Formats: sequence, C-alpha cells, structure tokens
Amino acid sequence: MTTETNTNTASTASSNSDTSFFGHPGGLQTLFFTEMWERMSYYGMRMLLVLYMTAALQEGGLGITVASATAIYGLYTGFVYFMGLPGGWIADRLVGGQKAVWYGGIIIMIGHIILAVPSDYSFFIGLIFVVIGTGLLKPNIGALVGELYSAEDQRRDSGYTLYYMGINIGSIIGYFICGWLQVNAGYHWAFGAAAVGMGIGLIQYHYTIGKLGGAGAQPTQPLTEKGRKTAYTGIVAFLIALSVVTVSLMTGAMSVEPVVLAKYVVITITVVFLLYYASVFFLGGLDGDEKRRLGALFLVCIASICFWAGFEQAGSSLNLFGRDYTDRMIGSFEIPTGWLQSLNSIFIVLLSPFIAALWINLAKRMITPSYGFKCALGLIIMATGFIVMFFAAQLAASGLKVAPFWLVATYFLHTVGELCLSPVALSAVSKLSPRRFSGQMMGVFVLTYSIGNIVAGLLAGNFDPNKVQEMPNLYLQISLFSIAIGIVILLFTLQTRKWEKLAEKEA
Repeated sequence: MTTETNTNTASTASSNSDTSFFGHPGGLQTLFFTEMWERMSYYGMRMLLVLYMTAALQEGGLGITVASATAIYGLYTGFVYFMGLPGGWIADRLVGGQKAVWYGGIIIMIGHIILAVPSDYSFFIGLIFVVIGTGLLKPNIGALVGELYSAEDQRRDSGYTLYYMGINIGSIIGYFICGWLQVNAGYHWAFGAAAVGMGIGLIQYHYTIGKLGGAGAQPTQPLTEKGRKTAYTGIVAFLIALSVVTVSLMTGAMSVEPVVLAKYVVITITVVFLLYYASVFFLGGLDGDEKRRLGALFLVCIASICFWAGFEQAGSSLNLFGRDYTDRMIGSFEIPTGWLQSLNSIFIVLLSPFIAALWINLAKRMITPSYGFKCALGLIIMATGFIVMFFAAQLAASGLKVAPFWLVATYFLHTVGELCLSPVALSAVSKLSPRRFSGQMMGVFVLTYSIGNIVAGLLAGNFDPNKVQEMPNLYLQISLFSIAIGIVILLFTLQTRKWEKLAEKEA
C-alpha cells in the first residue's frame, strides 16, 4: 500500500513538472495527434453519411428518404458514443486505457476500409466496425488526458481545450480531403481516405506511446482470472449475436423501420444512462463528498444531452440546408457541401487559444466559474445559432437560395457554445468522478453524446424537403427549448458549485 502511494505521488510530481508540450505533459502530444487523425477519419466520413444516403442511385447514393437517412445517421452517431460505456469498462477491468485506444483504432481503420468497398452491404457493415472501434477508443483517450494531471493542477481545463483543438484540426483535414474526393472521385474514395487517416494516427500512437508513462497502462480495477474468462466469453457472445442480426438484416430475414427503432433506442439508452449512474452513486461505496461531486456532474450531463441534440444538426438538417437551400457558387466554383461543416472546426482552432487563456486568466484573478455555469452558458450560446437559422429558413421557405453567411454565423455561435461546454465537460468528468471509476464514468458521460445524437437525428427527420414552410418554426423550437434548459441549469449551479470544490480535497 505504501509503495503504491509513493509511486502515485512520484507520478503526480513528475506530471506537474512536465511542460514539454506547450507547457503541458508530453503525454498530451501523443493523445493530441492520435485523436487528431482519428477525428480526421471520423468527421471526414460522418460528413458524407446523410448526403450519401439521400443521394439518388444515379448519383452514386442509396436513395433513402430524409427521415430514414437522418434516423440512421442519429442511430449511427448515437451508437458510436453508446459503445463508450462497455469500452470504458473493458479498459478499467480488462486491458487498460492504452491498449483500448490501440485496439479501437485498428477496428476503426478496418471499418473505413470496408466502407471504401462500393456495396450497400459493405456500407452498413463498415459502420458497425467504426461504431465498435470508436466505443473502445473515444472514452479512454479522453480519460487518459485527465490522468496526465493531478487534481489540483490548474492546467487541466486548458489541457483539455488544447486536446480539443487537435480534434478539430483533424476534422478540418477530414472535411477538406473527403469533401473534395466525394465531388471529384466519388463517395467510396472519400471513405478510403478516412482509413488512411486512421492508419497514420495508429503509427504515431505506436511510436510515441512511451510519453504516456504509466497512465492507462494497466486496468484500474482488474478482474480475477475467472472474471476475465467470463467477460471475454460475454464479449464473444455479443459479437456472434451482432453478426447474426447483421446477416439477418442484410438477407431480409429481419427488417426494421429506422425512425421507430431510433425512438425505442433513445429511450433505452436514457434508461441505461440513469441506471448506470445510479448504480455508481448508490452501490459504488462512495463517501458523502464523492456523491455530492457526482450530483454536480449530473447537471453537466443534462446540459451535454441538450447541447448535442441541437449541435448535431450540423451533420443532418444543417448539412441538407447547405446542399439544398444555400447558394454555394463563388464565380464558376461550387463549394462542396461538406466543406461548409468545416466552419465549426476552423472557428474552434482559431478561438481555442483565446478560450483557454480566458479560463487561466480568470483563475489568476480568483474568478473560477463552475463547470455547471460554463456548460449552461455554452448551451444558451449554441441556442442563439438557431435563432439565426430561423431567419435563414424563412428566406428559404420563400423560395430563395440563401447566402452562405447565414450558416457561417450559425456555426460561429455553435462553436463558441461548444468551446464553453465540451472541453469543460470532459474536464469535469475527469475531476469530479471518483478515481476508481474514472474510465467507466467517462463512458457513462459519453452516453450523453449518444442520447443527444439520436434525438438530433429524430429532430432532423422533421425537416421534410416537401414542407419547407415548417422549417423556421422547427429551428425556433430548438432554440427556445435549449435556452430554457440553460436558464434552469444556471439556477441549480448556485448549489452545485459548492459540491464541485470538494474535488480539490483529493490531491
């Protein structure tokens, strides 16, 4: 016990003194570039999904209706994050965070290679591989960032913002490369480029993994040998069952209605989120301070769900708005639809250093807004973007193609909101979660992305191209609901800000 404590103390001291990557621990460099290339592959491919599914067969698409395509999109992005729950558990109990990231990246790359094969079957099979791989990689790479910092290290928030900047540099690369390939070479060449991006990320991770030191090298709560055998048996059984269901759907032995399925799935995932959170809270052997911190974290989770339900319109309804109702001509050059989505990432890269500096300078003046306050502020700012879209949709409903600056303004507001909420929320999970549940709580938190994404897909299905006149009110409803939730959260932070400070006792 004494040896373990001394080791942890030495590791913490070493982490605090390491400033080799822009003033942050060197391990952040490894995670920064790994996540950058993984997000290049993810966003480059994700940008194309709704466009590919709704494009006519003669245009190389699948010819699926908007409602079904956005529901499938929501299910895909939702399951990507839902799989973070078992992914976090596997890291905590079986393989450790470092190996989970490595294996997840390999599975993602295989998925993109399958997507590059021009076949309806390969499209859906490839998506399944990407879902499983991202479930392993995404929660654990985020948790590894938190493990680089001690509880009292004031660099944590700015470290997550820097890490988030890497995510968006990768997404910009993905948007431009895959968007250009989609127009000039076809969808499947773009999917293939995503596989190359993930491959580069894996090579970089392999050669710089030593910078992580002991962070995530071993499971935090390893199972007994018997428990390991049971766990691996369960994993194999799940993969077999998934294969059977996939084959049944491909052969027509089973059929599903995407919109109906999405509604049932979002209810199920919400129940899983609440039950898992409650099990950690009531059955995790937590003391009073740990429970209060989890109470504060729950407020952050609610803000995250509502935020992503609005923000993730980017890949669905806003993507289609850019394709169908936006004038994308600059002289004789037509801007690829997918490039418009890069605006969010470009703004993040430009604004991230300023937001990171803002939190640091406020801390130096002894002004430290609570996690809940920052998240509520981000939600409200994001909601104002849909007020902009309310006016843009009114012009579109009158039969006009609108100027791109409407989407530029919307993505700018969404970006400011995202920078106030998303990196801060990740930091909140790593700091407020009990140490022994860090990986699992990151997985539980990632379920908020899952719920928000599926709700976003269902909302986007209401944007019927044959009922353009309904579009303005739909955007207005999203805005007003999000603002109302943000105000309620602000009121609750008057209490939860005190609970957040309890984390500073853990040093």
